[in-house]
Formats: sequence, C-alpha cells, structure tokens
Amino acid sequence: MKQVTNNIMMIEPVLFNYNTETAINNYYQSTIVGMSSSQVQERALQEFNAFVDFLRSRSINVFVFQDTCDPKTPDSVFPNNWISFHSNGNIFLYPMFAANRRLERRDDLITALEKDFEISKINSLVHYENEELFLEGTGSMVFDRDNKICYAARSFRTEESVVLDLCSKLDYTPILFNAFQNVNQNRLPIYHTNVMMCIATDYAVVCLDAIDDSDERNRVINSLNRTNKEIIEISENQTSKFAGNMLQLMGDKLYLVMSKSAFSSLNAKQIKMIRKYNEILSVNIETIEKCGGGSARCMMAEIFLPLRR
Repeated sequence: MKQVTNNIMMIEPVLFNYNTETAINNYYQSTIVGMSSSQVQERALQEFNAFVDFLRSRSINVFVFQDTCDPKTPDSVFPNNWISFHSNGNIFLYPMFAANRRLERRDDLITALEKDFEISKINSLVHYENEELFLEGTGSMVFDRDNKICYAARSFRTEESVVLDLCSKLDYTPILFNAFQNVNQNRLPIYHTNVMMCIATDYAVVCLDAIDDSDERNRVINSLNRTNKEIIEISENQTSKFAGNMLQLMGDKLYLVMSKSAFSSLNAKQIKMIRKYNEILSVNIETIEKCGGGSARCMMAEIFLPLRR
C-alpha cells in the first residue's frame, strides 16, 4: 500500500507555546489561562512522550528529533508542514506563512535520516516565501498517494499556484476547493486541509459541510467515489474537535491515529465505519491542541523514502 507507512518523524518540543504569528489565521489556537510558559512546555512534553511511547508500543517506527532552544520555534512539534518524504527518494521543503516557523527547517534532520533511508533529491519550494505565497506541506494538502491525487483547500497558507507547481512535479492531479469554518458568526477559510479531511487506504473522513460551493463539494465527492473511498462524513462541530486531523499508519496492524478529543467527538456509527478497516489509536494531546491549534496528524511527518539496504 502506497498510502500507508510504518515510519514517521516527530519533533520533541523544547519551547512549545502559543504562537502569536500563526494565531492570525489559525482559529483553533487559544491560550491556557493560569499556566506559565514553562508549565505549558512541561505539559506538552509529557503529552508528546506518551504519544511516542504509545505509537512504538504498536510497532510504529518513530524517528524522534529534539527541537532547539535557539532559534525559538514554538510550533516545531508539527513537522509535517515544512517537509514531505516520498517513495521515489524525493524530499520537498515548503514555504511557510509564519517567519518563526521557517526556522523549523533543518538540514541536520535530513542528514540524520540518510543513515536509514535513501534520499535521491531535495526539492525546495521555499523561494515562494519571497512572493508571500505559501503551501504548508501535508497540512495544506491531503495526498491520495495510491491514486496520485492532491486535495487542497485554498487559504492564505495554501496558495493555488504553488499547489499546481507541486502537483506538476509529483505528477499528481489537484482537487482544489474552498473550505470554511464559523468564527464569530463569520465564514472564514479553514487554514489547513488536514483539519477537515483524512485519506486512508479504503475510506476518507471529510467534513463536506465545510465546502460551501456545491460544485466544489461534488467534485470532491466524485473524486472519492471514483477512487473507491468510502466517505465517512464528519460535522463542522466535530471538525473543531480535530476529528478530521487523523492519520492511518501501519504498525503490528493497521491503525487510524487521532487525539482523544477527536475520538470523543465521533458517534457510534462513525466509529463502526472506521473500525471496519482498521483499529483506532487515540491519545491525549489537549495542551498541544489548545495552544498549537493542531492535532495528532500534524505531529507526524510520514516517511515514505526507500530504506537503505
């Protein structure tokens, strides 16, 4: 299966906290009243370590790298936004909206991974930052790797022209649409596609209600039907609990990984539909979700690179 890997990269937080630079258009972020910065970091580290241990206990291979204190990168726990790894040995580096998130890109991590994986080419889209055009990796896009399709919800962090450039390099078909969430009685763009959509081997979890335009919504539905993905719909309220921010991984068996918040928001029918295909792993990452505005899927950068022989 091209869609699922056993190998992921995760970044251990050192100075995790509320990032004011990303809060401009990430409406899922909020501060935690009554907790100091050091307490937020301590809680986030506990959640991170428990998450890694849980994945490893299910035979999922986690490559953990520690963040740096200098420069300060409060969102480094979400590495899937700045890098993606592909089965042909290619790596892509992405243009990031927030200046302090651009500091997360680290050559030393790529060098470390070369010990275990074959890397044939590093492709950089970082130059788009000079034009203030952004595409934040597998946050901005959800890949159907089996069928070479890229689903992307346009936003300030997901520029259509950059999506098209990437798709031409990957030989993927782009499926672009607009997706929205309610913020103070306004319909505002969802900042990342992976908040409202997850593609697995045989199904897709998606908030179709977030796609207001019926033609765009039907295009997504038709693409999923054409590729034989069972559609498991989630509501906008469930999306706000990160029910779309999930990732299918292979361990000792096939799993769908999500947060406890996401799992708690699902109803019995949705859980039954998901469990037809794989078991569910859910982890408590409440602090990371609240301050960071991202969830379980955002914390895992899948590695599809060929293993060294």
